[in-house]
Parts: sequence; C-alpha cells; structure tokens
Amino acid sequence: MTLDSNIRVLVVDDHPVVRTGLTTMLHSEPGLEPIGEAKTGVEAIAQFQALHPDVTLMDLRMPELSGVEAITTILKDDPTARIIVLTTYDGDEDIYRGLQTGAKGYLLKDADRSELLEAIRVVHAGQKYIPTLVGAKLVERMSGPQLSDRETDVLKLLAQGKNTQAISLLLSITEGTVKFHITNILQKLGVSDRTQAVVTAFQRGIANL
Repeated sequence: MTLDSNIRVLVVDDHPVVRTGLTTMLHSEPGLEPIGEAKTGVEAIAQFQALHPDVTLMDLRMPELSGVEAITTILKDDPTARIIVLTTYDGDEDIYRGLQTGAKGYLLKDADRSELLEAIRVVHAGQKYIPTLVGAKLVERMSGPQLSDRETDVLKLLAQGKNTQAISLLLSITEGTVKFHITNILQKLGVSDRTQAVVTAFQRGIANL
C-alpha cells in the first residue's frame, strides 16, 4: 500500500474500450490513481508484480490465462492482494470460483459508477464487497448439491457436444461410468435430460461457449 492518499488501481480486461473507459473514469476521480493496464491473465500477473497496486480490477475470461487463474497466482505470491472481479458474467459458478480464489469483491460491468467507486474504496479498506444479488447466487450455489470434479468434467464435455462414447474415451472411463455420472448430474441440477443440463451449465457458468 502506498503512503500517499491515492488508491493505486490496476485495470485488467481483454477489451480495449473497457480498459480505456475504466482508466479514464479512475483518472477523473479524486483519490484514485490508475497505474497500469493488462489485457491477459499473464500480463495481469506481470503488472501486479511490477506495480504492486492497492486494488486490482480483474476480468474473469481472458486469453492465455483466466482471471481465476491469475488471481490464484497473484495471491500465492502476495496473500494481501486486494482484487475485485469485474465481469459481465453473473453465473453462480463464476461467482463461486471468483470469490473462492480469494477475490475481495465481485461486481458486474453494468454496475453504476458510484457502486464501482464504492467497491474499490471498501476493498481498499480491507473489507469485502459483494452486492446483494451476487451474494444470493453465491448462497444458492453453496447450499445446493455440489457436482464432483469428475461430474463437472463430464458436464463440460456434454456442453461441447460430446456423446457418451467420446466422453468415455476422453476421460479414460467406461461408458457405463459416464452414464452413471450423467444420472448424478441430472439429479443434482434438477433437470430431466442432457439438453437441459447443458443449458443449465451455460447459465450457471459451469461451461462456457
């Protein structure tokens, strides 16, 4: 943390317009100082290590390395890092993974300017910032039946259009085991067929297009 009064912010997003917009907004706000930008998870790690920002705004889905992976690496090196996930994705799996890695806040990109500024200041002060809707989805995600790692693997492959035989070969398990996992997936997601399971996977952020 710096000795001066400005909160030094690193902006991480793969869209140039978003990065420029955020940087411009931060420049115009007293007490905030944008000190760098990154467009990939790899760049985010390098910039964080070089600049040591007070707060980092981190997108989730980027080339080379995801936001979740970047957050994990940064926090391994510096457990005191204060990171806010700033994303367009409100699937409960995205929220869960973002906060599980150690991010201190989770905010959607359609949030008001005032809310973003408040989130930066709250997180900088050492507190967490989780909006009500985000918190509700997180609670729902954590209270419902949890997919195992293998079930998640199977569901992601279903979302890619793979059939039972293909999943069996890719995961080196029998077709019977694949069908067993699919039965469990349908039950845990509360759906009746594979198509509904895939739709739910996309909605919740378990699988991505």
